Amino acid sequence: MTMQVLIIEDEQLAAQRLSRLIREIDQNIEVMAVIESVEGATNWLLSRPHPALIFMDVQLEDGLCFEIFERCTIKTPVIFTTAYDEYSLKAFKVNSVDYLLKPISVEELSHAIEKFKSIHHHQIDLTRIESLINQLQPKVKERFLIKIGDHYRSVPVTAINCVFIKERCNFISIGKQKNYAIDLSLDRIEEKIDPRLFFRISRNYIIRYDAIRDIIAYSSSRLKIILLDWDEKDEIVVRRERVAEFKGWMDR
Repeated sequence: MTMQVLIIEDEQLAAQRLSRLIREIDQNIEVMAVIESVEGATNWLLSRPHPALIFMDVQLEDGLCFEIFERCTIKTPVIFTTAYDEYSLKAFKVNSVDYLLKPISVEELSHAIEKFKSIHHHQIDLTRIESLINQLQPKVKERFLIKIGDHYRSVPVTAINCVFIKERCNFISIGKQKNYAIDLSLDRIEEKIDPRLFFRISRNYIIRYDAIRDIIAYSSSRLKIILLDWDEKDEIVVRRERVAEFKGWMDR
């Protein structure tokens, strides 16, 4: 009896190799489709009957695969394929959802498929999937503690319009005349904040999506950003090398 599976993988060679290994292990397994993105996978799953099993890469071309779970209900068992450190994925070993560490070996793939076959008649515990998603989601900061004179204030990231460098000091801006020095470098801040909300447009500026008031075509194919409540004389300009990626970020 044919078993249908779906592959969600943005690396063409990896997807081809996975499809070939699946056929070698069991010729009764049919790969219904190979999808490269969060958007494509979401549309596919919302419009078609779900397969018996899904192979899902963690990092896709337009984001992390966890966004798919946020956009649609998946009751199908999932085997994650990932290049993440094995140590951080040990939780998969004790759950009905398995994982394959890239580069995938035929032995591990065969074991994962056999594991699925042994449990696929049982209802999948969606709380376990949610737990695994939470374990793999990169931890992002929700607020920054800043010092103002002898006082401290906790600023939520949703209140930050931008982070910038001026005169060799780092600042967060939350509005007119509300720029506060912060000890962290922009590189460290960039690592800690949600990339869906913030974008590093240049060496000196990280901006928040909801704080953008206007985007203006600028010289040399660059873009000028107008932020809410920004009264600094310095212009905020997207670096030429980042313009294409910035447009993609804005057009998600």
